[in-house]
Amino acid sequence: MNKKHFFGIALLLLGGQILTAQETRNEEKVNELEEVVVSDSRFNLKREQSGKVITKITSEELERSQGQSVATVINRVAGIEINGSDSNAGQNLGYYIRGSRNRQVVIRIDGITMTDPSASAGDFDLRLISVSDIKEIEILKGASSTLYGSGAAAAVINIKTKGASKKAISANFSTSIGSNQSQEEQDYDVNEFFNSASIHGTLGKITYQTSFNNQFTDGLSAVETENAESDPFSKFNVLAKIGYKHNDKFDVQFFGNLDQYRANFDDGGLIDGDNTADSRQLRVGSIWKYKYGNGKGSVNFTNSYAVLDRELKSNFPAIYDSKTLTYDLYNKYNFDNTFYTVIGVNGTTSDFSFQNIPFGGTSLIESISSDDATFDIIDPYLNVVYASTFGLQVNTGIRLNTHSEYGEHLVYTINPSYTYNFGENYLKGLASYSTAYITPSLFQLFDTAFASGNPDLNPEESTTIEAGIEMSHQKKALVSVVYFNREIDNFITFDPTTFVNTNASSTIEVDGIEVEIAAKFLNDKLSFNGNYTYTNIDKLEDNIRIPEHKINATVGYELAKKTYTSLSYQYSTDRLDNDFVNVDPVTFAPTSVTLEAYGILDFYISHTFTKHVTMFAGMNNITNEDYQEIIGFNTRGRNVKIGLELTF
Repeated sequence: MNKKHFFGIALLLLGGQILTAQETRNEEKVNELEEVVVSDSRFNLKREQSGKVITKITSEELERSQGQSVATVINRVAGIEINGSDSNAGQNLGYYIRGSRNRQVVIRIDGITMTDPSASAGDFDLRLISVSDIKEIEILKGASSTLYGSGAAAAVINIKTKGASKKAISANFSTSIGSNQSQEEQDYDVNEFFNSASIHGTLGKITYQTSFNNQFTDGLSAVETENAESDPFSKFNVLAKIGYKHNDKFDVQFFGNLDQYRANFDDGGLIDGDNTADSRQLRVGSIWKYKYGNGKGSVNFTNSYAVLDRELKSNFPAIYDSKTLTYDLYNKYNFDNTFYTVIGVNGTTSDFSFQNIPFGGTSLIESISSDDATFDIIDPYLNVVYASTFGLQVNTGIRLNTHSEYGEHLVYTINPSYTYNFGENYLKGLASYSTAYITPSLFQLFDTAFASGNPDLNPEESTTIEAGIEMSHQKKALVSVVYFNREIDNFITFDPTTFVNTNASSTIEVDGIEVEIAAKFLNDKLSFNGNYTYTNIDKLEDNIRIPEHKINATVGYELAKKTYTSLSYQYSTDRLDNDFVNVDPVTFAPTSVTLEAYGILDFYISHTFTKHVTMFAGMNNITNEDYQEIIGFNTRGRNVKIGLELTF
């Protein structure tokens, strides 16, 4: 069957079922905008009590994002630019949040900070995890080092995975197929496959959960060059959890997961090549919680041990191996809903080794030893939230960063806000002043294979100022406007002429404005979510791939009680990039080029046939917009997908 006909018939069948399933809403659906946030205090506080503007990606939104990458989902949030999320599935990702870089963003999963000590910036690779395993995501922007440690200078992405059902046994299965093609190749071959299966439940005091996800994507070359072969990407995730709840006071959970992918990639200079990158993470750990004082207090302990390895098979083969042990012991106590306190100690031990073939050699040798490339971090910290009865809130904290290479350094934050409530509405004003501290990664310090390591690097130190307002109307409409300003001393940068990591000689500054709007109408049938980000890139010394203006907007409508459809639009203005193919013949510095502005329009529709069966379909880049996220690399053109989800 012709691929266009296949997808056309599938969409018509879904549409026909929808038209015959129109129902009258005879009950009011409670679907208010999110009310509770956790990330800025580690307590479940009402949104109006938070001195930050926190974006929550709900389970409902994630269910409507099946078949998409985690990076694509997060890229819709105000202030965030995840470069590479719309390119070939195996494309490396750049986290440009409020003009930052990967090392200035902390990613946490179930309360555990994720790192990769062998990565050049020490950052965690979002390509390793799957949307199918995630329950919700909270994104806290601004410096948050007092609660989350070194690296939390621009944002914290808190990911919470799904839990077990309260029934003895439950199961979830989902599958989707789709095309994966560029703007020039519109044949609609089936080249993308997603599958997910999960079995979970509760047996007395025991909870259990197992899940498996896999993805295979082909059809699109990494580089945009004539007659280039496609570069497939494959991934699988295995997750297992088992928990024991002794009583209402004490519970513990043990987990283990294996995340692995293989990505084909092309050679430098935008030349088609037959190269592969294998990346694997094996992680085990536990989460302990003991409540006391009639539930007002709790002692919490999390720990995780991860082994990560990557292997590059190309003209320049290399093997990266790293290990990281993290733990966080903290006590939470709520003093009569007025003072919320957290006091704890957070620690990390990391090391990595690296093998490559040196110039003139014929076999792999260890260029970097884990005996040398290692450090320890132990941080005591304290955070206090004051929530008055008359609308004033103050969130403040301190952390003493104790690093085996750099000694001790104190960071702090103060975040006052005031909320005026009237009826079911509120108006909130907020401000914050925060400091952050980012130590260089092991690779930046110890790399000798590429001679980029610099043991004399100084840690980055930054200060962030925020001010804004937030308005809520009857929990059905929300508007927020936030101004941010961040200054960085000792900014770590890469010198393209010497190929060595170095500290910038001057202070780096960036500021901008974020606007978010969310509203529901027509008895919650119609919803709108939109945001606008202005980043003053003229202040940034290194502003590649960061749009000055970015807009996201989604309009959703419930055609019937069991049918949902949406249109989403994303627009980014011109961005600068470095062209490493055309370099200065004397200094070898790359040429600066401008990538054109672009806009992407997406369509999604889902229908629940029974409480067990849901079908969904979508079309991405409806107008087949031709653009580049990275100079010389492909992006996805118009593509379609269709999928099925089963719940028992």
